[in-house]
Amino acid sequence: MQLDQLLKNLQLTSPDTSTLPAFALNLVLAAVLATVLGRAYILFGQSLSNRRIFARNFLLLTLTTTLVISIVKSSLTLSLGLVGALSIVRFRAAIKEPEELAYLFLAIGIGLGLGAGQPLVTAVALVLILVLIAIRYYARPKTDSPNLYVTVTAPGAPQLTANTLLGALTGAGATATLKRFEESPEQIEAAFQVSFRHVGAMDDAARRLRELASGMRISWLEERGLGV
Repeated sequence: MQLDQLLKNLQLTSPDTSTLPAFALNLVLAAVLATVLGRAYILFGQSLSNRRIFARNFLLLTLTTTLVISIVKSSLTLSLGLVGALSIVRFRAAIKEPEELAYLFLAIGIGLGLGAGQPLVTAVALVLILVLIAIRYYARPKTDSPNLYVTVTAPGAPQLTANTLLGALTGAGATATLKRFEESPEQIEAAFQVSFRHVGAMDDAARRLRELASGMRISWLEERGLGV
């Protein structure tokens, strides 16, 4: 008898069609907030990756989280099933920047709030968070703001060090800041924020870097633009 009662308690409740308008409104709001978050990430983010491409994930992630939470919040069976599903799903994308992970959590937080039926709290929280991010962005010094990101990848070589790579960049007249340095027996990868006054200096820096090791690959990513 107790087993029958337990099974009845675990059964899915019949869908309440009266909640469909609210659910649809939450999905629309999730799309709007995810779009705002993506624009803020493109404008205020400091990640070395392509922020425009990465920001496209926010919309799908936020909508999916809203959908999942809206479905499972009233069903113990689905909640237990979600735990089992998440135990076998792994996030395979390489997250190299902590900032990327922080924005992903923020997108998930938006979906959790809207899926739980808290649209006002979620919207106000996002606005406050973005205001703080904007204040921090505009409050930082602009004198050394970079206009390019450069990633250098080369086969592992003892002579390639962070100081050596920095010396090649500064020797071309660049203002450079080391952001990431990964070293293995097979290869070395370094990422810098750099500032060049003109394209000629960038070409000189590329030549100096390639003179350090054969087979070096250099990738440039625009941040603020570079004049001729």
